[in-house]
Amino acid sequence: MTQIIETIDVSVPVSTAYNQWTQFEEFPKFLKRVESITQESDTRSTWKVSIGGQTREFVTEITEQHPDERVAWTSTGGQVDHAGVVTFHQLTESETRVTVQIDWDPEGVAEHLGSALGFDGRAVKKELENYRDYLQSKGSADGAWRGDIDA
Repeated sequence: MTQIIETIDVSVPVSTAYNQWTQFEEFPKFLKRVESITQESDTRSTWKVSIGGQTREFVTEITEQHPDERVAWTSTGGQVDHAGVVTFHQLTESETRVTVQIDWDPEGVAEHLGSALGFDGRAVKKELENYRDYLQSKGSADGAWRGDIDA
């Protein structure tokens, strides 16, 4: 299992950063490796992503969610075995630190090599930068889901 941890500071209030993260179907607007997400329920989504030039599909289930604090998930089926958590930390009233941790199992030689060379971590960092840039340019979230899911 490979672990990626990346952090970025975003110049928006914590509720704005959190609210945008809950709008999964909007992720393809700013996450370049995400082709589509279909949200099937409050906790279940089907993702189509591009990893190393290959399209992969998987289903995720939110395992814990607390507004303005964290969203945790795990894959429940498909071509990418992983789990993750994103946390939101208020630095000031208009600055938020977002930390993403993803634990995943690379498959095949290319993914193992890419992971060993740190390509996966750099990809996550770049996607976080895209999230920050999108959110800061808009100044507001595309929507919000403020439900609470206990672990």
